[in-house]
Amino acid sequence: MCGIVGTLGHFENRELCINNMLQSLVHRGPDDQGLYFDKKFAGGMRRLSINDLKGGSQPLYNSDKSIILFYNGEIYNFLLLKKELEKNGVVFRTQSDGEVIPHLYEKFGVKVFEKLDGMFAAAIWDVKHQRLILGRDLPGEKPLYYSNLGGGRLVFGSEVKALRKIHGLNLTMNHQALWDFPSFLWIPEPATAFNEIKALPRGNYLIAENNEIIINSYENLFTPTEINKKNDIEIIKIVRDEVEAAVKSRLLSDVPVGSFLSGGLDSSIVASIAARELPSIDTFTISFENIDDPYHGKADESIAASETAKIIGSNHHNIQVTATSFRDSLDDFCHYGDLPFGVSSGLGIIAIASAAREANIKVLLTGDGADECFGGYSWYSYLDNIKNNNQVLLDKPISFQNYGLTIKERLKIMGSMPPAQRAWAWHYYAHEKEKKSLFSEEWQEGLKSSLRHFQTIKNTDVPYEYIKHDRAFYFPNEMLRKVDRMAMMHSVEGRTPFAAPQIMALANKLSYTHLVRNGTLKWILRKAFEDFLPMEIINRPKHGFNVPIDHWLKGEWSDLVDETFEKGSALYNQGIISSSSLGVAKNLLKDKNRLNGHSIFCFIMLNKWLSN
Repeated sequence: MCGIVGTLGHFENRELCINNMLQSLVHRGPDDQGLYFDKKFAGGMRRLSINDLKGGSQPLYNSDKSIILFYNGEIYNFLLLKKELEKNGVVFRTQSDGEVIPHLYEKFGVKVFEKLDGMFAAAIWDVKHQRLILGRDLPGEKPLYYSNLGGGRLVFGSEVKALRKIHGLNLTMNHQALWDFPSFLWIPEPATAFNEIKALPRGNYLIAENNEIIINSYENLFTPTEINKKNDIEIIKIVRDEVEAAVKSRLLSDVPVGSFLSGGLDSSIVASIAARELPSIDTFTISFENIDDPYHGKADESIAASETAKIIGSNHHNIQVTATSFRDSLDDFCHYGDLPFGVSSGLGIIAIASAAREANIKVLLTGDGADECFGGYSWYSYLDNIKNNNQVLLDKPISFQNYGLTIKERLKIMGSMPPAQRAWAWHYYAHEKEKKSLFSEEWQEGLKSSLRHFQTIKNTDVPYEYIKHDRAFYFPNEMLRKVDRMAMMHSVEGRTPFAAPQIMALANKLSYTHLVRNGTLKWILRKAFEDFLPMEIINRPKHGFNVPIDHWLKGEWSDLVDETFEKGSALYNQGIISSSSLGVAKNLLKDKNRLNGHSIFCFIMLNKWLSN
């Protein structure tokens, strides 16, 4: 695990550039630094030592050192790949999991990425062909950004803040990206807040050669056991086997491994499997004021988590936080989020990662991804019950956040929405009309609707289309980004077994009735582990870690609203918000029928990000 940076082509003072870039990524790798320079390419890394503590420094090489690798992540199937390579006469210098990559590239070229089961952002410098290859994992667990400066010059890094250290990279604000931000709480990739910087899409590789850049996707070769024509009992066993295999593989570590534990089904499965495999394991949960959110319900899950920890025998840590302690974390939340980010549950990850580091835990397993893969979100149970009416784009901010309407009323209104708007209404935030009243007219001129991100959903009669869209859009942009950025703030590696390529491939083969049956969410996952966990855990309803943003913004955090929207704020001075936005924001928060707290929180975080 580390943070990587590099340049291709001519850059003045490039040694200073690389070192400045690496300095901005020390949190991603406090244990070591590695550098490489030749005439055309310069690269570097900051290392968080997890595997091969003594011998895993980078760069890593092939046999004749004509292929140079810097990479961030873990390759969980490296032992199998290493054995195959050794059969062909390859001699390894280290015990690092990443050393298989340059040898595989030498043999298979860019098809190397298809063979890797892991999370990674990799930079391969091919000396003989003077070719740079950047590759990113299939799920999108590890970040990788780049900027093409033209004339054969390119710069890349694990975070945008590293690229901002490059002199001569003149950055301009991406108006469209910032317009999209309050709709989702994040900027959808491959866009960033800057026009000149892009994210390398997940499951893609970039080739920079002869002053040209080509980006291609690669295929997932980790196909699960075929489930076609199999009955429920057989498929249940396949799910159990695949999930257990994914968790076990993600225990690869030469340092202690811990786990998030909410007390819900997903994290309980992950933590329980890990506890069975490891001599000991530390688990972590958050405890704070148990406010009753009208949409999400109670916030605190610490009692359930403690009960689960006793059952699995973990060394459990309960971290007490408050509205004040979370507020004290907002500046760090903003800085380490790297790009504008408003997923408030990330504040909980920061608190847990801090406690894990104090307990000498560098690796934390998470249960994220089970909801997307196996059908766990509350709205999934309504997907096949909604009545499709005559569909017209609704110019009103009505969604599942409108708790003032009954479920029946919400579903009726959503039934009249076209596919893209309905996809937004299930679980996203600011409506286009709300944003128009907050952003200045100058800023929003010529921008496209954020609903364009749902254009792939064509058939409202197929519930599975919405779930598959969540897997491809919501999961990497929100859940995986949150785990990576917030855990790495404290130099902790978050690992997500449910993001394993074989789990994602299996999920895409399951039917809707495998996921949701007779109103039971995650039906097949519950069945797969009903003999493994107590029934009170198996039957525990979906909760999620819900930060009561609406409550706080109307109370303890209300001054942040004034600070953000008043004249003199960074948002105001840069012409992003309208002169009437303060009144609009306060009225949105006062709405008794709709939760708008997270939409306003996005502007608060954007203001902090601009002021950083």
